[in-house]
Amino acid sequence: MKRLNTWRLALRIARRDARRAKGRSALVVAMIALPILVVSAADLTYRSGDISKAESLTRELGRSDARYTIATQGSPVVQSPSGEVVQYREDADDMVWDSDDRPAEEILGQVESALPDGATVLADQYAHTNASTRTGLTDIQVREIDSASPLVEGMLTLLRGDYPEEADEVAVTQAFLDTSGLGIGSQVTIGGLEQTYTITGAYELPSELSLEQAIAVPGSVLPHLDPTNVVPLSFLVDVPDGDVDWAAVQHANEAGLIVSSRSVTLNPPPADQVEFSDGDMSSSTDPATTAALITVVSLIILEICLLAGPAFAVGARRARRQLGLVGANGGDRRQLRAIMLASGLVLGAAAAVVGTLGGITLTLIGRPFIEEAIGARFGGLDFRLTELGGIALLAVVVGLLAAVVPAINAARTDVLESLSGRRGVRRAGRALPVVGFVALIGGAALAIVGAMTVDEPTVVAAGSIIAELGVVALTPLLVGGFGKLARALPLSGRLALRDAARNRGRTAPAVAAIMAATAGAVAVATVLVSDTAQQRAEYTPGLPSGTVALSGWSPEELALLDPARGIIEAEMPTTVRADRGMLTAVPGCVQYGSADCGLVETRIPEGNGCPLWSAESEQLTSAERRELVTDERCVEASGFGAPGMVVADPELLDVLDVDDPRAREALERGEVVALAMAGRFVDDDGRVTMDVYETSPAYGDDGAITVEPDLSVTLPVYQATDQGYGFELLMTPETAEAAGLSFAQDSTLYATERTPTEAEQQAVEGAMRDLATRSGTTATPYIDVEDGFHSDTALNLLVLSLAAGILALGAAGIATGLAQADSEADLGTLAAVGASPRVRRTLSGLQCGLIAAMGVVLGAVSGVIPAIALQLANQRANLANWESAWDNGWDPGVRPELFLEMPWLTFGQLIVVVPLVACLVAALLTRSRITLARRAG
Repeated sequence: MKRLNTWRLALRIARRDARRAKGRSALVVAMIALPILVVSAADLTYRSGDISKAESLTRELGRSDARYTIATQGSPVVQSPSGEVVQYREDADDMVWDSDDRPAEEILGQVESALPDGATVLADQYAHTNASTRTGLTDIQVREIDSASPLVEGMLTLLRGDYPEEADEVAVTQAFLDTSGLGIGSQVTIGGLEQTYTITGAYELPSELSLEQAIAVPGSVLPHLDPTNVVPLSFLVDVPDGDVDWAAVQHANEAGLIVSSRSVTLNPPPADQVEFSDGDMSSSTDPATTAALITVVSLIILEICLLAGPAFAVGARRARRQLGLVGANGGDRRQLRAIMLASGLVLGAAAAVVGTLGGITLTLIGRPFIEEAIGARFGGLDFRLTELGGIALLAVVVGLLAAVVPAINAARTDVLESLSGRRGVRRAGRALPVVGFVALIGGAALAIVGAMTVDEPTVVAAGSIIAELGVVALTPLLVGGFGKLARALPLSGRLALRDAARNRGRTAPAVAAIMAATAGAVAVATVLVSDTAQQRAEYTPGLPSGTVALSGWSPEELALLDPARGIIEAEMPTTVRADRGMLTAVPGCVQYGSADCGLVETRIPEGNGCPLWSAESEQLTSAERRELVTDERCVEASGFGAPGMVVADPELLDVLDVDDPRAREALERGEVVALAMAGRFVDDDGRVTMDVYETSPAYGDDGAITVEPDLSVTLPVYQATDQGYGFELLMTPETAEAAGLSFAQDSTLYATERTPTEAEQQAVEGAMRDLATRSGTTATPYIDVEDGFHSDTALNLLVLSLAAGILALGAAGIATGLAQADSEADLGTLAAVGASPRVRRTLSGLQCGLIAAMGVVLGAVSGVIPAIALQLANQRANLANWESAWDNGWDPGVRPELFLEMPWLTFGQLIVVVPLVACLVAALLTRSRITLARRAG
């Protein structure tokens, strides 16, 4: 009972003290509530965005019971319960990705044969094409489905207008309207068809807000489009009893159908009835990524705990006289500790309420923006009371923990010192720095050794966190060390640094909090810039820098090559032009068209074939495979060029930067030039042979052609050693004609004075779209500009620096505010001895700047430890994958090396910019007038 009375009294005193010191209390509540607000909002957002299986099925199936998709024309398939993993039988005669040109009645009959009597069937099909906009064309998905059917309810959300009812009407997604600049009532053309369609309404797909799609009346668009762009037909099915069970799914599989069933997905069949499950295709999370996430999140939590401590320490000193009076009236140490802990409990509970309600409010306000950002609507606000309650409880626990040390110190304070206002002198403990040093060395060793020896990411994360805690424990000692530099500073700087060093109880936690935030940012930034350095080192250019490549594949694209060349030559700084052609067995036949153009194959002489590609490759040992990986016979050229023989003028050598005059001379003599890594095509006599088949040849079980060629041409070869960017064998058009070989141009390469700018590239793209529109086609030649390696980490690094900088400024500002509240007597003394009002601003600014500087410097140094460990773990994983590929005889590329780059720009932003900003902001926001106060007592 006595203990209960003690806590009741303590809570009453804490509540009154919080009301009396509203500013300090609000500061503490804000410090604890802010992270609680963020975590609560993140939890509610994640749970609401992670829709349930039932909600996901409604978005996929509407009100139907299942979706049946044509996989084959009747050959059986095997699927996982969800239908996401499908295995085709060897006798399947028409795979899902093939166009299905059977009569609609036959396709519908295949589905209905697998359904019970009375089932309702609704066809659903779409195609990938393009549509007109205000300025040109854009890619779009055109879908044909009866949008008035009740089975569609839940799949689509009509925003305004109406769904189409006539053959010349379409409804489009809001994403298409945003991209195209069109609106309801606008006219749009689809797929290059002459028919124009009126937009009658705007809708959205709840799980694909960014999808640009149009819905048309069935039969009004898709039958007129290129059938190769139309995906296989699927059907929404509603059965009388509402249950498409696993037996019905397997029955449909026998008929060549894939089924996504609501009941099977929600209630999967027993494992012994399933040939393979959806989990068979799952992939594990990258260990390095997991370790990074654990480390960064732990550092953030550490910072949250550190920020609240100084406020309670200052609060304890501000309440020293009150605590002294309690002690003078018989209060023991237990009661003094209870009063301070009760303060933590009261403020922590207030922070829990404010943070939780604020997180819910923030989610409600930001819901539309969050949904747009993730590209999907919430299924509904999912309040997990246990999780939100646990987060709120964390605020109370943080409040109590932050009040523990001030409570212990308050209980130890002499009553006379408390009543007189003297602080006394206390020496820092010697055990804490020793523990911190041991934790720093041990944690760093654990993280680095763990990264080099084990695949468990928690070991790396644990070592990094222990090392950071060691630095935290060393922070008071380091702050004291910084204080010795005060003698080299001017007056205001000396006062600020000595005050920080003298009051380590409030300075060290703030410095440690800044260090934790900075360390997390530096660790991630180091990983990002190191990965970028690795990608830059491993980047293989497809062509020489600045080269422009124009190529076509389809007959429509090839027909536009010549006018497209004129556009490039007019808009880009081109210098040398080289047209490339490919050998063809049938003159005038487009290799990538629908006709059989035969085959022209460059023969590989006997003995020059790669053993890794033969049927006997499985008998090779790992050592033999490793040796063959670097064998010239097994190394394929990489780059823009096509393997084998190409036809081009000698100018191609200039575009490819082949600095070999003899190569040009050989081409002019009618010889073939073999570039680097093309020696496997050259026989012992220094010649190369082309075999021409006027129709596509037959192949045997071993992959070899089983018929004789219609024509064989053998030519002498000059072997060059220059890099060919994927080009292997070159001959001139004159040489091909003289040898009786036909060819067709399919691309043009341009050397340039400089790399074309983004504006020049956009001008070419716009002119290409206009060219396609005038030509009545939607296909344009493909343009590629070799502009070197590009990194997308600059924005990520800036965000990291800003986030760490804001946290550092906040912590430094809090510490500065506490310092001002804690040292008003000292400021009054300064005013009494004649210090100008500007001194207060300068002192406040320097206090804030120096605290920020100490924190970011320590954070920058300590953040390198987890960064090194993470990079070691990443390099170890990459090396294991590389060795596995090498052992299997695959080309693994260059052996992975350890890349460790320092984020110098991030260092500069944190170490230089953040302290300067902190200093200026604190100086500007501090009141310069000092009010002299009478000494209490």
